[in-house]
Amino acid sequence: QVQLVESGGGLVQAGGSLRLSCAASGGNSKYASMGWFRQAPGKEREFVAAIKWLGETTYGDSVKGRFTLSRDNSKSTAYLQMNSLKPEDTAIYTCAAGTFSDVVSGRGSWGQGTQVTVSS
Repeated sequence: QVQLVESGGGLVQAGGSLRLSCAASGGNSKYASMGWFRQAPGKEREFVAAIKWLGETTYGDSVKGRFTLSRDNSKSTAYLQMNSLKPEDTAIYTCAAGTFSDVVSGRGSWGQGTQVTVSS
């Protein structure tokens, strides 16, 4: 079982940037695909982005061109760089890890989540 610890959330003004980190440990964390989901109050959980061990990425439509997911395999850590943030990006962002199909479909291991709030 992979353990995930997120960091980097906070409050930012619209148009600003934040970088989230997700550190993985245990299990096959070194080789796992990793990704992010988000959930705003009263809304369904939404896929944000996922990255394979070799760096291939995929993004949700609402964040394409603004968010960039990368990883440092030596640290088993994934980084979500969020630029041009909008109030509608406000949500709890949760890291996921597992096989790529598991991550994209919302299965696998989950972190505790980190709050991102974008003020207008």
